[in-house]
Amino acid sequence: MAFEGFPPLIADQLHYLLNHSPDSIKIENVCSGNKFNPKILDRFTLVIPYCLETIKWDVIYNSEYAMAPPDFIFGPDDEDFMPCSSVAPDDGQSLPLNKALSEWNNQDTARLLVLIQGLRDQYEIYQRRRVGQVDDDRVKFEISTVLTRKGIEMQMTSGVEKPEEVKFAVPLVMDMGINKLVAGCPWKHEQKIYLQVVYPILRKYESVPAAPRLKLVSSSDLKALFSVEDDVKLPPWMDGMCLAEYLPHLEETLERQILEAVSAIVFRRSFVEALALFLGRPLEADPTFCRKASFLAASGPFAFVVHFFFSSQFPKQQPALMLQSCQHLNQMSVPVKSNLLTEYPWSPRWEVGRMAERLCDFLIDEAANFKKYCNEALLQH
Repeated sequence: MAFEGFPPLIADQLHYLLNHSPDSIKIENVCSGNKFNPKILDRFTLVIPYCLETIKWDVIYNSEYAMAPPDFIFGPDDEDFMPCSSVAPDDGQSLPLNKALSEWNNQDTARLLVLIQGLRDQYEIYQRRRVGQVDDDRVKFEISTVLTRKGIEMQMTSGVEKPEEVKFAVPLVMDMGINKLVAGCPWKHEQKIYLQVVYPILRKYESVPAAPRLKLVSSSDLKALFSVEDDVKLPPWMDGMCLAEYLPHLEETLERQILEAVSAIVFRRSFVEALALFLGRPLEADPTFCRKASFLAASGPFAFVVHFFFSSQFPKQQPALMLQSCQHLNQMSVPVKSNLLTEYPWSPRWEVGRMAERLCDFLIDEAANFKKYCNEALLQH
């Protein structure tokens, strides 16, 4: 994003923060606190991922005193979060944060990132302390069983209009190294899968604890290989089960399905190669995940492009096709395209050569229908 309107030193720190933070931080509500020149921007809200949700902190620089570090206003539910006060826990984690403030250097472009990381570390400690103080035996037991797992984040949520709940964000299959499984992997960051576990706090008059709410969440880039939302069915949570019992079975299921998804890349690639025997070399194709490919085809003098879109369920689910004319343009001077086509002869049990042959037979008939559709589209305009 552009940082026009911010003083150069603040803009440099913001640019470094957004491009080097391990978390996908965003900014919003940009404004000015300068009474004399309101065009100078020096205030904004940071949207920071935490526990598979987001927290929002207001950051207030003073453009008239650019040498000073920014002030922070934390969320309305975190009034007790005072990371730099004398009542903050003496756990050694506050030292880097205090140093970042006492040795503030506005010309150091990394300084804001260091400060935010220090505050986020303190926030994680603050939330763990809040969760540990919850008067719920089940939550206390669950914490004790998963404390040895690295990277778990916790959060206590409460309010006048919302029930008290404890949320866990548990990293899964951490030792698998998903990036290393994909040849030519383009991902800059290690892809991760988390289980979000939400425990309603048990009221004194409730004798049976409700089952937690469970949700799988993954890095957005991972969907090119494997969609946890579409491809994974969570195992049922049995009565009396705890998280330490639930996680191994879930991770075993995920590991198997991820390996199957990696193997499916090879199958999709072999199918694209089989199509090339009938349609010629593709105009373009996804070389890493083989989720899409485009071929130039012709029916007599009528030339068109066939776009193939593959789901992670291929070959169980056949590819969707879209035809695009090379000779017909609409009112916007954009090539005329068909709707997505998914109804044609297909069986996941066919070998790839037969799949490609039957699909190309379908295209011969469909080309005539598409040419007629293109001509009618032009006549309507």
